[in-house]
Amino acid sequence: MTSKPLIAVISCVRDVEGEAASIVKKRYIEAVATHADGVPIIVPAWSDAPAVHAIVERVDAILLTGSNSNIEPQRYGEAIEGTPPFDTARDGLAQDMIRTAIAMGKPVFGVCRGLQEINVAFGGTLTDERAGPVPALSHHAPEGADLEAMFGHTHAAQIALGGLLSTIMGEGEVTINSVHFQRVARLGDGLQIEARSPDGVVEALSAVDTIAPVLAVQWHPEWRPAEREHNLAFWRYLGQAARVAMR
Repeated sequence: MTSKPLIAVISCVRDVEGEAASIVKKRYIEAVATHADGVPIIVPAWSDAPAVHAIVERVDAILLTGSNSNIEPQRYGEAIEGTPPFDTARDGLAQDMIRTAIAMGKPVFGVCRGLQEINVAFGGTLTDERAGPVPALSHHAPEGADLEAMFGHTHAAQIALGGLLSTIMGEGEVTINSVHFQRVARLGDGLQIEARSPDGVVEALSAVDTIAPVLAVQWHPEWRPAEREHNLAFWRYLGQAARVAMR
């Protein structure tokens, strides 16, 4: 019997019953276990740098999950006031994990905030969409929307021809639920755009020259993935890349 790959799933810090807790949405665990056919390993958001090295060394891939917290502008060299909530513990963990995984030749995958974290790790910058007017094509839910309405808000994205995403998902237009409060401003060095929405927002990116694949999407493929083949393809490719890293 072939063993399954171990996939590190980054958590978020949240207040639970008045105490700090490290949590991961069940949908990510289900997607990793069911569609990527891997074993999810939850990484506490307050792991320190030495622990990160040991964690990355023992797993076969990294998954940076979505979160409703913003990345502080200081993380990408901007001396501007960002819009809370922030997750400072996760910011440090994510940057350590991305850089360590790339150095070790481990695959890195990002979802929503994970895309933003990868862009920052490669020297890119972000724009806070809540600091200005909402774009004509809204990329985040209307104020007061419940979770179901938020992730049910969809629009189109165009996958770039000849890129990694087109190889695993096919070329052309896809329907996505891109719910986020920060977006790529300046693309990080060594990254390329894999998909854009009609108004130009970067919806997917990948690394050009890393030992193992680095791929991130701005949308949420963990939200009912069985309804869209391109979302299933994301998880299947994650599992495939992790199994390659096991060898």
